[in-house]
Amino acid sequence: MATRSFSNSAIGFGTKYNSFSYAASIDTNLINTTGTVTKNANNSYSFTADGTFGFYPKGVPKATAVTSKSVEYLVVAGGGFGGAGLTGRMGGGGAGGFRTSTLSITLGNKTITVGGGGATNTNGGNSVFDSITSTGGGKGGGNNTAGSSGGSGGGGGADSFGAGGAGGSASPSGQGNNGGSGDSSGSSPDNRGAGGGGGGSSAVGANASTSGIAGNGGNGSASTITGSSVTYAGGGGGGTRTVGTAGTGGTGGGGTGAKDGGVGGSAGSVNTGGGGGGGHAGGSGIVIVKI
Repeated sequence: MATRSFSNSAIGFGTKYNSFSYAASIDTNLINTTGTVTKNANNSYSFTADGTFGFYPKGVPKATAVTSKSVEYLVVAGGGFGGAGLTGRMGGGGAGGFRTSTLSITLGNKTITVGGGGATNTNGGNSVFDSITSTGGGKGGGNNTAGSSGGSGGGGGADSFGAGGAGGSASPSGQGNNGGSGDSSGSSPDNRGAGGGGGGSSAVGANASTSGIAGNGGNGSASTITGSSVTYAGGGGGGTRTVGTAGTGGTGGGGTGAKDGGVGGSAGSVNTGGGGGGGHAGGSGIVIVKI
């Protein structure tokens, strides 16, 4: 059996072992975290701000040396801003990238970054756990401009003339869906133009339609990593004119689109990675790790 000798050596975050021969493998683990983190009842750890996660040796020696540990993770990036424009015809913000699986990590602290929601006219921030990066959601388009690409794409913007903007793409693939396109048609100037919905992690954002009917945000995805089912990464709804119909946010924290002058609507929900409704900020992301 491979052994290592320690003499009053600090292992992890302050646990000390007197002189003895110690196997490289372990029966249980000490968990070390920094940052804004909550330990859940099922031994998962929810990070709502930047920090670190690490595990270290504890317990009796085993026969086989082990230097890594398999963990389950959920990494959700910040949602994109709902597009900015002169009127309410903005595309909804795309949801932050959604990634969940298992990962083998080595001993020691691993960096965690929690992406912020997109502020005025910006994409959401990336979230990171060790080697896993989820990409921030794309911002929605403004007047007749396309939504931006991101974990999920932002919805396209519109105006009272011309062609509405295209929805942004989900890039890199596998973290979300495309945004919907804007529509600049209508029966009168008062209802002409509406933004497309931002993409969500499980569904594309809806296209806007004629007479100021904005696209709804794409729905997000449910996770049970904390022991309870919680939905994350919904797209933001598109904005519209005063007499139009604003888009609703997708499940998982997507915000509702605003009307002309920024009236009504809502931001993406905090720590869900939801896209902002047209004219509003995206929601911050989250990182969860489970032993």
